[in-house]
Amino acid sequence: MPARGVGSSGNRLAALGPKVNHMSVVDLKGRVAVVTGASLGIGRATAIALGRAGAKVAVNYRSHRDQAEEVVQAIRAHSSDAVAVQGDVADQMAVEKLVETTVGQFGRLDIAVSNAAYSDRELFFQADMAGFRRTVDVTMWGAFYLMRAATQQMIKQGQGGAICLVSSPHAFIPAPRAMAYNMSKAAIEHMARTAAIEVAEHRIRINLVQPGWTDTPGELKFASRETLDSAGAKIPLGRLGNSEEMAEGILFLCDPRNEYITGAALLIDGGISLPWWANRGSAAPA
Repeated sequence: MPARGVGSSGNRLAALGPKVNHMSVVDLKGRVAVVTGASLGIGRATAIALGRAGAKVAVNYRSHRDQAEEVVQAIRAHSSDAVAVQGDVADQMAVEKLVETTVGQFGRLDIAVSNAAYSDRELFFQADMAGFRRTVDVTMWGAFYLMRAATQQMIKQGQGGAICLVSSPHAFIPAPRAMAYNMSKAAIEHMARTAAIEVAEHRIRINLVQPGWTDTPGELKFASRETLDSAGAKIPLGRLGNSEEMAEGILFLCDPRNEYITGAALLIDGGISLPWWANRGSAAPA
């Protein structure tokens, strides 16, 4: 007769002892990943994190070739392999070619991270429509194209896979002067959850990460260094996030040990999406 409580799922897991160890280093040896927009910022940090974990990585870029090659060298320095692949994610054929090139180079595809994004900041009724459409084409359609092409390849392989779309609190916070970006991020959240249902039978997991205000080169398009530092100090945790923190969240979602997570969104924002009166953990007036 089993000891009292051993029949519960919690105690069965406890009985496994050291075999269940989610605190150990992520091991992606033998797996292949593709990351879009991987030459700078969150994409760069993510590609390097995946490579450090042992994955071979296709480093997508559109215009920053030298920076993409630096990422390739950083991954190779961690005893893995990588290749830089140029392509505009707003172009469906280019994204399909990206996946094809990845498979041609490394033989398979196990992880896909859609990070590439574009944004102009203008009032919607004054917006340059070329920039507005470019934001949607890169941020929403680019994510869809990668998710679609990666899913097709993973189904063909028949061994499951992990896809992570980089979203944002913009998906649920109506930040002014960013309508196209807000729309796009909201769209990819519904897109990811719908896809997660449709591909669950193929053991393909689709999740989202929602980085808050992150200190990346792209932010300097909208604000000075001084403004960013000042604004960061007003976030509940007192600073902007960094790319490496966001990459760790993506790595967690792509870790095959977390095979029971799909259709989920991981918010990493330092509390910026908390109510406006949450001033460094206190609602008391200043």
